[in-house]
Amino acid sequence: MKKDITTKEAVLAITQDIALYILKLNISDIEFVDKELKRIEKREADIVALCKIDGVEQILHLEIQNSNDKLMPRRMLRYYTDIKTQFAEYQVKQYVIYIGKPKLNMKDSIEEENLSYKYTLVDMHNIDCDELLKLDTPDALVLSILCDFKGKDELEILKYILKRLAELSADDEYKLSKYMLMLETLSDNRDLQTKLKEAEEMLREIRYEKLPSYEIAMERGMEKGMEKGMIQAAIEMVKEFKLDAKEVAQKLNVPLNELLKRL
Repeated sequence: MKKDITTKEAVLAITQDIALYILKLNISDIEFVDKELKRIEKREADIVALCKIDGVEQILHLEIQNSNDKLMPRRMLRYYTDIKTQFAEYQVKQYVIYIGKPKLNMKDSIEEENLSYKYTLVDMHNIDCDELLKLDTPDALVLSILCDFKGKDELEILKYILKRLAELSADDEYKLSKYMLMLETLSDNRDLQTKLKEAEEMLREIRYEKLPSYEIAMERGMEKGMEKGMIQAAIEMVKEFKLDAKEVAQKLNVPLNELLKRL
């Protein structure tokens, strides 16, 4: 999973949501410790967190996997030894969340002479996307992108998710931005980036006409003459709503050069 300092809050929320909605774990007091696990080989775990699970301090290790990897058990074992080397005093809970389209055929254990190792493998094909959507909370809606859509139109589902996130976030742009970042982070794992961008563009067109400044443009266009009213409203949309001048000019059908001169 792609993550950096700018997405820390989003990854924190994703960790909490996966634990709650998929793994049915109650976690709190989360501290990411993956940066403390160092090896010569470049190999990063998706999420490694020191946290309380049902009130007991433990290590939670999550991997989001979008393909079948026959070496996954050995990869997870190596992660386990890295974690226990650094945090020997804590119990380690390891989960692989499989979100690939092909049928899951990875093993969840290693059984050899003098070695018995096992982790928990979760197949998202078995998680009902509709159930998460029906919960109709921003967190559940975001997490539903990891589910198997069961042949349903991916674009239509993404449009629905985006529309509900916008509605549930109301006028809280910070809240909406956080959930959008979570959605974009998870879409990378499902190879849905292109369709998500397409859905975002469609949503943008829908929301644009609901802006108060757009309604002002219509009213002023009727009162003062269409061209003057549109230009004045365009100026307010750029200045007050911080929208892109070129896009506003195209949407309201006003000359861009005229708009730029008045800003």
